[in-house]
Amino acid sequence: MGNVINLRQARKRFARKAAEEKAEENRARHGLTKAEKTRQRDEAAREARRIDGARRESPKEGKD
Repeated sequence: MGNVINLRQARKRFARKAAEEKAEENRARHGLTKAEKTRQRDEAAREARRIDGARRESPKEGKD
């Protein structure tokens, strides 16, 4: 006699495997990890502060 298989557990196992494969595909397709996105955002903010700090006059003074 063969092994008894619980169909509910088999369906869940199959669904988990399919979801993981889709997640892996999406990660590859859509690029950056959360850490990489955070690093890029921080670098952009740092660069903006550096540029603002190098201005000769503040934006408020130039408009009057």
